[in-house]
Formats: sequence, structure tokens, C-alpha cells
Amino acid sequence: MTDSIGKVALVTGGARGIGRGCAHALASKGFDIVLVDLLWPEMERTAGELRAMGRRAMIFEADVADHNKAREIAANVRAEWGRIDFLLNNAGKSMPKGILECSEEEFDRTIHINLKSCFNYIQAIAPIMLAQGGGRIASMSSLNALNGGVTSAVSKFAYAAAKAGIIGLTRAIAKELGPTIAINAICPGLIKTELGGNAVIRVREAELIKGICLGRVGTPADIGQLVIFLATAEPNFITGQAFQIDGYQWVA
Repeated sequence: MTDSIGKVALVTGGARGIGRGCAHALASKGFDIVLVDLLWPEMERTAGELRAMGRRAMIFEADVADHNKAREIAANVRAEWGRIDFLLNNAGKSMPKGILECSEEEFDRTIHINLKSCFNYIQAIAPIMLAQGGGRIASMSSLNALNGGVTSAVSKFAYAAAKAGIIGLTRAIAKELGPTIAINAICPGLIKTELGGNAVIRVREAELIKGICLGRVGTPADIGQLVIFLATAEPNFITGQAFQIDGYQWVA
């Protein structure tokens, strides 16, 4: 068990997958964890795991696209724990339909869950970080934001557009909130989690890893190591960046 460092991290989409892996990673470094997700049973399970590590865990069932709910959650965490030191905007939604099949409603929902959610939680939490004298933010973009999606990608144009927006959002906000708050984006490649998209990876894994220089697909623990670095590295001279973490995936 790692001693508490007296810092708090909020992770959206933290119930399972990459979010759960990152919550575990942050907890291993002494962060108390706030989880936001719609998956209540899975979120309770993850919170139990974090408490077993000796960390405090707070959970909120919420749609991350809800702007007012983000402000309410931030206020509740500040009232209960007094601070928020690290925000991980991890919640996301896939959209496998192409431009000729995707409805307006499906496009809007993809943008709201993946991109607007980052706006919601950054705007809600940044004032807390500014008031306490500092904080850090990381938002989960995607390799798809850089290449538009490869043939193995579960999601198509709407997801790529939302994730590309996260990079632009990150770079602009870094200029607005620096030097007090550092903000970066993370661009994972193929990551094997318990989510449905793994069906594509399982079927094509042997083929796909031939196009990854490190010879394997990634895991939530891989992303967690980068998150730890962005949350804790001292001294810190990194902001406004998009970190590609994909084992150098060079073939579609």
C-alpha cells in the first residue's frame, strides 16, 4: 500500500477499461480517486478495488455530456475533499458508422460524449485548480485523431473528428490556463480492454501486431504509466502536447 499524498484525481469513464486502469495507476501513487461514469455496478467494483489499495474513492453516476452535472460533481468533491489536483477526461463513445450512414443524432452524441465532456469538466474543475494554486489535466484523444482511423478501428469519422477536437482544445486551453495548470492529450493506438471493440482485436490480433513496432497491442496499464507521468512529474515543463502511445503503429 502506498501512503496517501493528499492529492485527488477525478477520472471520467473510470468504471472499466482504460479509465479503470488509469485509476488504479493513480491510486498506486497515492492519489485519492473520484470516478464518474454511467456504469454503476462496474464503478462500485472499481471503487472497492481502490479502497482495498488504501485510497479513498468517491463515485458519481452521471452522463459526462451533462454540463450542469459536471459543475455539481466538482462542487461536491471540493466540499468533501477540498481540492482536485488531476483531471483525466477519459469517457468516450465509439461510432462505427461512416459518413453516409451516421445520423445527425448519432453524430451529435459522439461529439458530446467525447469532446463536449472535456469542455464540461475542464470548465468545472479549472477554477478549483486555479484557486488552490495549480493542477494538471489530461484528455483522452486517439490515434484516430491523427490518421483518421485505420482499417482495424472500431470507430469512423465522427469519433475521429471528436478526438481531433480534443487536441485543438488541449492546445488552446494550455495557453489560457498556463502557467498554473498544465494540460495534455493522450493518443492511444490499439488497446485491449474488456470493451466490445476488442472483438476486432481478438480476430485480427496476430495480423495487427505485425504493424506495431513493439510487437503487441497495448493495455490499460500502458496508458496508466503515461497518466502517472503527466500527473506527477516534477519539475514539469510539458503542456499543450498530444502524446502518441501506440507501440509505433505504422500499418493499418
